[in-house]
Amino acid sequence: MSVLGVISQVLEIALALLLAPLLVGWVNQWRAWLQNRSGPGLLQPYRVLHKLFNKESVLAHHASPLFRGAPYIVFGCMLLASAIIPTLSTDLPLSPAADAIALVGLFALARVFVSLAAMDVGTAFGSLGARREMLIGFLAEPALLMVLFSASLIPKSTSLATIVETLAHRDLAIYPSLAFAGVAFTMIALAENARVPVDNPATHLELTMIHEALTLEYSARHLALIEWASAIKLMNYSVIGIALFLPWGIVAAGDWLLMPVAIVALIVKLIAGGATLGLFETLMAKMRIFRAPEFLATAFLLAVLGMLLRLALEH
Repeated sequence: MSVLGVISQVLEIALALLLAPLLVGWVNQWRAWLQNRSGPGLLQPYRVLHKLFNKESVLAHHASPLFRGAPYIVFGCMLLASAIIPTLSTDLPLSPAADAIALVGLFALARVFVSLAAMDVGTAFGSLGARREMLIGFLAEPALLMVLFSASLIPKSTSLATIVETLAHRDLAIYPSLAFAGVAFTMIALAENARVPVDNPATHLELTMIHEALTLEYSARHLALIEWASAIKLMNYSVIGIALFLPWGIVAAGDWLLMPVAIVALIVKLIAGGATLGLFETLMAKMRIFRAPEFLATAFLLAVLGMLLRLALEH
């Protein structure tokens, strides 16, 4: 384990913590501009987190330790996931110990705990949101695995650092399988981050909300951790998409002189990705909840087609 690798690891975690709320603010503001209305400022998510962390937490009398501990577990899972995704450099000490399968497992672990916590206090909204969240996860996680497997067939490794190293720092090549995987990943990212058309993060309507129903019983620091974890999850999916489909700018191990360029490239890509997400949410309408399985089944099918195409081209 090199010192420079540890510095890269710490820097990626710090960027995830600092830039995740800013990315959410950028998406919200850009979407408001596209809808010809005045939106919140870029720093509004930071103000919300500051306000929540300075409030006194209110808990239900019969809330178990699971309800109190779930926000910390969810936040920790999202932070650990950000540490194993090559955001700036492929020289990551955690990359040999955690691959693409472990990354999906961290997302699944966070989903299980937030769903159990939502059902813990016994409210109707919490149970409703937990069932819907598990339905989305049951369909999205296999599709995400197929996307990652499609990319892993190129370097013959499930290590994200190896995949990015192969795609970004070897001879330029065209991979048709990644076109199918890219469309599938976009659909999965929209569903996993509670965005339109699967969910609407700005609604509290009983018939449509999924993510918001899970957090209605939380307040103060617990709600702040959940909201911060959601922002980091959006950041994680954004950098996964960058690492797999736009890896140029991520430096190889030892190229520390190019690290400032990697940081600038990451910020530019996040700005473009946030604007694209705001455009998607403006152009698309919220679908009914029973259409979500069809939406994610299509994503799974596209991911499988990409993997089969890669296997066919190899032979």
